[in-house]
Amino acid sequence: MLKTREDVAAELQRVRDSVRGRALHPREAREVLPASRSPRVREPLVQETAPEPVAPPARPELTDVNAHWRAEAPLDEGLKGGLARLLERLLAPRLAAQVTWNAKQVRLDNEILEYVDARLAATHQHYDGVLGQIGRHLGEIDERHMILQEELVAHVHDLVKRIDLVLAEAEKGRLGLEHGLRDVRSRLLLLEERLGRG
Repeated sequence: MLKTREDVAAELQRVRDSVRGRALHPREAREVLPASRSPRVREPLVQETAPEPVAPPARPELTDVNAHWRAEAPLDEGLKGGLARLLERLLAPRLAAQVTWNAKQVRLDNEILEYVDARLAATHQHYDGVLGQIGRHLGEIDERHMILQEELVAHVHDLVKRIDLVLAEAEKGRLGLEHGLRDVRSRLLLLEERLGRG
């Protein structure tokens, strides 16, 4: 069945109006945008195992000093030994003072070594505790940074989607307005033509 020119123009106008109505129909963001991605929570970082402790240097050996602190040689027999015993009696107070001093020096050496060993053990224990706390804090800081990074990436993705939506809607509006202006222009031309004929 043949249609007249006016029927075709009316049909085209109806199609244009329905398309324009759909294009300019406001839509909600949730209809266009996918749901925002929720930030991921990172698993705690795997703690590395501590390296094996280095063996400390060997402690000085004190048995030889402890055994010979008196510093006395055995006395010989005969004239030489007799003279040595006589000298020993004459110098007995000085020799006794030297022996006492040697004993105290050996005791002090032993106590200094015990003190150094105890002090080093306490220092290592303290530093191990401090380093453990610092390690835990650094691990927590790394974990927080990773969570913030994930949240920032999710936020940027969400912003990009929203910007795309706004730009698309603005473009649709501009295209709709241009189409409307063309449509009004063509209608005006038709009216002018009809008026010119009439």
